[in-house]
This record gives sequence, structure tokens and C-alpha cells, in this order.
Amino acid sequence: MNSLKGKVALVTGAASKRGMGHAVALKFAKEGADVIVADKFAMPKSMFPGDENWGGLDEIVKEIEGIGSKGLALTLDINVNKEIDAAMDKILKKFGKLDILVHAAAIRGPVGVNVVDLEEKDIRAIIDIDLVGAFLICKAAAKAMIAKGQGGKIVIYCSLAGTHGVPGSAAYSAAKYGTIGLTKSLALELAKHQINVNGINPGMIVTNLRDESFKKMAETDGTTWEEARKKDHAMLGQRIPWGRLGTPEEAADLTYFLCSDLSTYVTGEVIALGGGVT
Repeated sequence: MNSLKGKVALVTGAASKRGMGHAVALKFAKEGADVIVADKFAMPKSMFPGDENWGGLDEIVKEIEGIGSKGLALTLDINVNKEIDAAMDKILKKFGKLDILVHAAAIRGPVGVNVVDLEEKDIRAIIDIDLVGAFLICKAAAKAMIAKGQGGKIVIYCSLAGTHGVPGSAAYSAAKYGTIGLTKSLALELAKHQINVNGINPGMIVTNLRDESFKKMAETDGTTWEEARKKDHAMLGQRIPWGRLGTPEEAADLTYFLCSDLSTYVTGEVIALGGGVT
């Protein structure tokens, strides 16, 4: 415990109750880091039963402070440079530095829509947020780390969809291919500054990312949201060698490894987190 004591970490895409960003923030706080949690929406809804009163970023800060670390909540559109600059100013003013960036923010976009039917606005939104946004937030974090001159850690959440084509999700797949290229290139550029840059390719993880999809499935099948989710997860679990979907906490454990001193000589790698699906 406290292996990240004295470190300051920024986690994007952290507001969702069941999100990997939330799990990472708590893991880092337990290891002693002060944590900034950022998201475009401060209080996103969760459709999981029992999550109706979820408090979003502010609730996560309370959790972080309850553990004994310092926290800061920021609403931030990673696709707007001015907002990123303002957020970085707040971070440096409050904490004086930034040691770690975990970039988990992304959107899924339409699922099951072929390229010939995909609207331009959806293509641009996915590419802008998932790829351009990753460039912009990594650029700002890297500049802060270089200025500090004491190294740092950057972990970018890519996707297994960035390693193969995905029918009906071409824009998402293309954006995630791009984040893998960004990870590997940025790692080479920042190595001389002792900044590790690695990626994680999550497979099927139980998060809020597909809440709306389950809502549509339930409406089509005439079932409840929870029944649709369980049916889908059971079907997907049969395709995964490990036999089940992953958890946000398992993603947080891998992220912690990549942001700790345990991985000092690891950089430019993109690690699959898919229970055997590669």
C-alpha cells in the first residue's frame, strides 16, 4: 500500500459508476496517490439496478478523500483545447505537478451500423473524441511532465477493436487503431524524458458503456433491461476463453502495474485485457 504516495494522477472518463476510470481512481487513491477525476459529464446515469442515486465525479472525490488521499473533480471536454489547458492550469495550481495520466475517456457511437449507413456526424464525433481527444490530452499531460523533469507515466485505454475489423463499428475500430499508433509513437518520443507510455486493450468488461444498447435490446425482446444485459453477457461469456466478462477492478490492477515502479522498463506496449481473446 502507498506505493504511489506523493504521486498526482489524472484519470479521464472517470464519472461513470461502473466505469474503468472510477475503478482506477479508487485503486490509485488506495495506493496513496492524489487523484484528479475528469469527465465531460459530471453525473452520468447508470441503468444498473441500485445506481439511481449515483453522484458522479463529486461522489468519487468523496470516496478518494475518505480513503485518505486528495481529490479534484473536473468537467472537461477532451476535444476542446481551451478546456484542457484550463484543466491543466487547475491541476498544476492545486498540486504543483502531474505524474500520471490514465486516459480512459471515449464514446462507443452507433453499434451495428454499416459504413454505408453511418452518418457523417457520427463518424466525426467518434474520431474526434476517441482519437483526436487522445492526442490533445496526452499532449498537454506530456508537456507538464516534461516541464517537471522527473519522468512520468501515461496509460491510454485503446481496445481490442483496434486490432481487427469490427462490422457495424468501423469508426470506433478505426479510432482505436489510431490510439494504438499514438501509444507506440508517443512512447518513442517521450522515452528520453523517462516517461513511460503504454496502452491497454480491454475486451468485454462489465461497464456502463453499453447501457443504451441493453435498453434497445430489452425493448425489442419485450424484457427488462437487466434481463437483456444478463442474456447478452452470458452469450458473450461463452466466446471468451476465461468464461466470463472482465471487471473494472481487473482493468485497474493492470493500469496500476503500468503506472507503478514495477513497470519502469516497460514502454510502447499495448496489453490485451480480454480473458484470452486477442
